[in-house]
This record gives sequence, structure tokens and C-alpha cells, in this order.
Amino acid sequence: MEWNLLFGHLAVVGGFLLAAILVMSILRKQRTSSAAFAWLLAIFFVPYVGVPFYLIFGGRKLKRDAHTKEDIHLEVQETIPAKESDPIDVMLREYGIPGATSGNKVRLCPTGIDIYNELVKLIENAEHQILITTFILSRDEVGKDIVERLARKAESGVTVRLLLDDIGSMFTSRRFLKKLIDNGGKVAYFMPLFRAPFHGNSNLRNHRKIAIADQKIVLAGGTNIANEYIGPEPCEERWTDLSFVLQGPAVRHYIEVFQSDWLFAHGEKVNIIPPCTKGSAISGEGVMQVVPSGPDVPRDPVHDALLTAAFTAEKRLWIVTPYYVPDEALAQALRLAALRGVDLRVVVPAKSNHKLADLARGTHLRDLEECGGRVVKYPHMVHAKVIVVDDRLAVVGSANMDMRSLFLNYEIVMFTYSEADVKPVSDWVQGLIDVSTEGTVPVGMVRDTIEGAARLVAPLL
Repeated sequence: MEWNLLFGHLAVVGGFLLAAILVMSILRKQRTSSAAFAWLLAIFFVPYVGVPFYLIFGGRKLKRDAHTKEDIHLEVQETIPAKESDPIDVMLREYGIPGATSGNKVRLCPTGIDIYNELVKLIENAEHQILITTFILSRDEVGKDIVERLARKAESGVTVRLLLDDIGSMFTSRRFLKKLIDNGGKVAYFMPLFRAPFHGNSNLRNHRKIAIADQKIVLAGGTNIANEYIGPEPCEERWTDLSFVLQGPAVRHYIEVFQSDWLFAHGEKVNIIPPCTKGSAISGEGVMQVVPSGPDVPRDPVHDALLTAAFTAEKRLWIVTPYYVPDEALAQALRLAALRGVDLRVVVPAKSNHKLADLARGTHLRDLEECGGRVVKYPHMVHAKVIVVDDRLAVVGSANMDMRSLFLNYEIVMFTYSEADVKPVSDWVQGLIDVSTEGTVPVGMVRDTIEGAARLVAPLL
């Protein structure tokens, strides 16, 4: 009996000490009060769930494994003079992001078939090197096809490096990739979950999507490698997404991001060749800025750039996102933009693939609509991540309009400041709007309460 009392007493004392340590960690590391409050509620009211979940998923930028990854260094190239630059470009330079470069060519890939064809073309035309980062590489027919193509290129002597996120591609085993590996290709998994599950690295995922051939051409955007995203034939269940092909000086920054991620995940350094200065050099007119974000980038450049866009937009601010769960600062900035007369539209799927995210977005969308914003519901699942600001800026990349993408994940987006390249993005968004319905619907007390609860735990999503 005495031993039982002693062990019980020690358990209580240990529990209080652990709770105190976790509370201090939450108060120090959570960026927003809403995130801190959500974790505190989980730990105090459901400790048997909240404590292990915080140890696995909690925290932001200074997790033990993430801390070993050096910050990305993007080499400053010839840039647009600051006095001629967009205010967002100027702000990002203060964050250590190189300014926008001119001389780029970009081409949109507006459908899953287009994106698949461009990926196949990139692989088949590569002569020396293929570098690919993706969150999801599925084991379906599309995934098998791409792996087969990569294996053949590796067999022919082309250097192939494939980086997968360990959670996004959890079921894509090395056995599935055996032919590629046997032929000389190398594969790495970003932050393996079971290597150190209580380091909190489970919450810090590599959500970047990049494919690079011969360090000259990039295919990037928001698209993973799976049949629901891309494929050679039309597919009724396929999601709507957007990617792009890029050539020019901005390609170098995508290579540098891949180099940093690959070195961290695999330990091998990918050498970056000097840019070509002779006949094959690209001489486009596109003005592009490559912006990574995540634990390997100081501050939160993508979030803060979107905040600046909300304050500087004069005529329109169009947003396409599968999940609309912004933090309060960004949500308020968007509401204020709508109140001052900006044509603010948020395009979301009528029903996304995440029920909890749909619940959490409800009050945000109704609040935005009350301020004069327009909520556009696309009839199918839209996975694209796109921003259009007036006629001066378009943003396409991997970051969703939610707190996970903006504050936790490793992301990368392209900002284009050339009007000729903004228009195709604007036209693509207009195409979504044309086949969508507009407006939110009133909800009852029960639904409103459920959505409020979902919004409360949104920082944990």
C-alpha cells in the first residue's frame, strides 16, 4: 500500500512538472495566441491525447531535427532596382529574399494532363540531371509510370535525385522504388517520422513541389505525383490544380532550395553549375521572385507578403485555395481590403477533401462576405494555390491559405510581377469563377457552434 501511494505521489508530481514544461514551451514557441490557446486546451482537458500529440506535432521552427538544417541561402543575382520594384518585392528583400529577376520565361500548365505531359517531357529530355521534390508520390499508375521513366533515365547515365516527404509519401516504400535505386538513382525521405517521433518533426513537413532538368528548366507549383493530380488521360475524379514551367535566372533559386533540402535529407551536396552565358541562355521578359518559407527561412515571408498584398491591393485581390483557414492577422487584413472596396474573391472547393478544414473555414468566409468580400465555391476539388493582386502580381506555388502552410511546412512559391505573365493566371482564375457558384449559406446554432469549435482547433490542423 505504501509503495502504491509513493508511486501515485511521484506520478502526480511528474505530471505537474511535465505540464509546467509543456506550458512554458507553448508560451515561448507558439507564434499566435490562438495556437497557444488551442494547445493549452488540448493538454489540460484531454491530457492523455494532448500531451503526446504536442510532443509529436507541436511547436514551430526550432525542433531538434529541423534545427540541424541550415537556413536556405539564395544567391543574389542581377535584380530589378529597388526603386522600380513592387512594394512586396522590396519587403521580401528586407527578409533576406533576393529581389525579382528579369529575363525569365514562364508557361502555365492549366490541367492535370498538361502538367503530366510537361513532367514527362522534362524527364525524357533531360541529358545530365533530374532533381525532383514532391510531397506525395503515389503507388498508383501515374506514380509507377513516372518511377519507370526515372529508372530508365538513371540506367542511361542521367543523375536522378528523388526527395519525398516521409508522411506525404508514407506508403511509397523503397521496394516500390527499387528499380530506380538499382539503376543508380538516389532516393531520400524528408524527416522520417519513426526515426525520432517525439522530436516534434512530424509537424514540419516538406510540402514543396519541384522538378528540375539539367539545372535549366523547372516544373513547379502545387501539384503532387498521383492520379488525382495528373495523368495522360482525362479523369473525372481528378482535382483542379495549377503548375508552371520556368526558364531563366529564377531557376537557380529553385536549384538552391533543392540543394538545401537534399543535403539535409540525404547528406549529399548537389553541385550547382554556373549559369550559361552563351547561345542557349534564356532571354525572356518575365520578372520573377522565388520565395521559400518554413523552418529553414527566417521569419514568415510568404505569410507577410500576403499580408502586404492585402494592404496594398487597389482594385482586386483574388485568392484560390483548397483550405481557407488564415490566422487572425491575415483574416482581418483581407476583411479590411474588402471594406475599402477592393474586389476581393476567395475561390474554394464547395467541398474539400478535409472535413475539419471545411468546418473551420465557415465563420471566416461568412465574416469576409459580411465585409463585402465574395466567396466563390468551385463545384469540384480545387487544389491550386494562387493569388492575383491587381494587374501587378500573381503568386503560384505550394502554400495553402492555412496556418500549417504559412507557419509550419517547408513551402516554395513564385511571385511574378510582369503584367504579361499575370494575365494568364488571372484568366485561369476567371475560368474557375465562371463555372462556380457564389455566396455562403446561413447556418443554424448547432452548425455555428461546431464551426466555432473547429476554428478554435484550427491552429492544430
